[in-house]
Amino acid sequence: MTDKPIDLRVHQKKETANAQSKKWILRLYVAGTTTRSMSAISNIKKICEEKLNGRYVLEVIDLYQQPLLAAGHQIIAIPTLIRELPPPLRRIIGDLSDTEKVLEGLDLKSL
Repeated sequence: MTDKPIDLRVHQKKETANAQSKKWILRLYVAGTTTRSMSAISNIKKICEEKLNGRYVLEVIDLYQQPLLAAGHQIIAIPTLIRELPPPLRRIIGDLSDTEKVLEGLDLKSL
């Protein structure tokens, strides 16, 4: 019995292709049209368009209009971004202006 060497480049290409084809589901919790809320919305949209190129769903939830969602989704500060898919669930709090930290927090640096 002979063991054939595995070409790791083939596996890496498949993993990269799978990562690029995933649909990302993000939820951004904001409070009205404050400067911080509008900044967070603008920042995450820019990041998503640059890194995910249409492979995402971004739901913006205004907690002034839907306050019960804060407790149900364990939101303690706003703005808060939650990555629902792909797993694992991740949370980022703030206006998302530090692009490097957002990319790292969402695990988007490799894309």
